[in-house]
Amino acid sequence: MIRKKYLFGFFMLLAVTFASAQEQFSVFFESNKSVCSKLELKKIQDWITANKEVKIIAIHGFTDEDGTSGFNDTLAKRRVSFIYNQIKDKIKIREDFKTISFGENFKQASNKAQNRKATIFYLLPKDFARENEILGIKKEEPKATEVVTPELIPIEEEAMNFPVNATLEEKIKLSQKGTLIRLSDINFYVNTFAIMPTSKRSIDELIYVLTNFPDLKIEIQGHICCVYRDATGLSTQRAKQVKRILVSEGISEKRIKTKGFGVSKPKFAIPEKSDYEAAQNRRVEIMILDK
Repeated sequence: MIRKKYLFGFFMLLAVTFASAQEQFSVFFESNKSVCSKLELKKIQDWITANKEVKIIAIHGFTDEDGTSGFNDTLAKRRVSFIYNQIKDKIKIREDFKTISFGENFKQASNKAQNRKATIFYLLPKDFARENEILGIKKEEPKATEVVTPELIPIEEEAMNFPVNATLEEKIKLSQKGTLIRLSDINFYVNTFAIMPTSKRSIDELIYVLTNFPDLKIEIQGHICCVYRDATGLSTQRAKQVKRILVSEGISEKRIKTKGFGVSKPKFAIPEKSDYEAAQNRRVEIMILDK
């Protein structure tokens, strides 16, 4: 069973990361505004002047609780974009830096004005040598005994001609190595890899199949939509978040690989012409590695 903590796993993991990074700078906005006041804009410019040598690792956007969740998600994203446009080409930015829009989904301060903000996380030059350590990035050592196996040729689900309305279990039984199967109704909060509660049925079905097919090994593949480049590695992070939930439910991590394809394998051309096309491009699939 998926517990509430998994839905916000992304936020908790990120909080731990940036607690060790320590350096941050916040800019505040007026209610429902995505462009800050002249006073706050001067604060940004002064901060840039005083911090030419730092490296940006993330920008987070926040709102108060006024308005709908959808409106606040969009507003937070616009605040992040505003700050990004102020600092780009002026300060070094880490290539895989994160732009996260929390909207109202964080612990709100009693003073609403303190919630309407965008926060820049950054490293000082003295910490560059410890950059990966601070960000919790571990260098993977090659395994001397590791055997490289030939890469499987993907078989698109449409080519398998599964029966209409076939369950995931039925598809697994009919599949072969390399078969791709889309996990229906796996949804994430906007611009995050936090899984929405509506994904519970599909996640539970995948847990059931992996539990009842002990020899089954899969690769979870993430895809996103609506942009030309997966600059933040969001598709990979979403695939990894699904794996975290499976492992937390007792599935061996040795049975699960993950991979993000960004927008490199769309079902429909980008930019998408409809919400339907966007939904088809924005998906999570599994590839059968062994069974």
